[in-house]
Amino acid sequence: MSTFLRPVLRALMIVAIISLSALPIWTRAASTEPQTVPSPIGLGQDLTDPQELEAFVDGVIAAQLQAYHIPGATVSVVKDGEIYLAKGYGYADLEIPTPVSADRTLFRPGSVSKLFTWTAVMQLAEQGKVDLNTDVNIYLRDIKIPDPYHQPVTLAHLLTHTAGFESRDEGLFVRQTEEFIPLRDYLVRYRPARIYPPGQITAYSNYGAALAGYIVEQVSGMLYEEYINESIFKPLGMTRSTFSRPLPTELVTDLAVGFNYG
Repeated sequence: MSTFLRPVLRALMIVAIISLSALPIWTRAASTEPQTVPSPIGLGQDLTDPQELEAFVDGVIAAQLQAYHIPGATVSVVKDGEIYLAKGYGYADLEIPTPVSADRTLFRPGSVSKLFTWTAVMQLAEQGKVDLNTDVNIYLRDIKIPDPYHQPVTLAHLLTHTAGFESRDEGLFVRQTEEFIPLRDYLVRYRPARIYPPGQITAYSNYGAALAGYIVEQVSGMLYEEYINESIFKPLGMTRSTFSRPLPTELVTDLAVGFNYG
């Protein structure tokens, strides 16, 4: 396994397994003001007792669900390459009470999807197919990123959010499947201005992530969702994960439903 992927599998994280960087919204999204979360009982540095870990995570997640009015979540912990804990909490659907299942319920990850884009870029870099420090325009056949500063944007800039793009999140969210547009069309229609020279200012950029995903398409010759499936999901055994739009029929009923609070 690539050393780039190991830290991913060792992290304690809320499992989020379907979406695109341009996240579709055809469910009701959760929203609330942050509140103080009670501190759980501490856990030792070494994970030697699965029951101790489960009790710790139970406390953390219960506090989060209550404080932030979260309907449900799943947590997965991997130790030494093996699943140490996988557990669902709360409900995938509140109207038709459906408990979250760690091995079935699907969630939209939002910006966690960038993790897969960065991994894809680094895979191509390891294969010598892209250079992280080369002008991205070299990899773009039919669109170009303007260069007002005579300092080109590179993949390294995209991966570190230092390309200098203005913040414009237009077009990120749609309510109906029919509103989806191809990635190239999104990049052309919603291209932000470059307002800082690259490498000087860190500014979170969804556009930069989408551009990196498009470069993965251009270099690999595969659609983004196909590349992620073949090069990341399948090798990791993530058989119930997808970036396909619309969602495959066999997965639709397992998608968690979001709700607004209040």
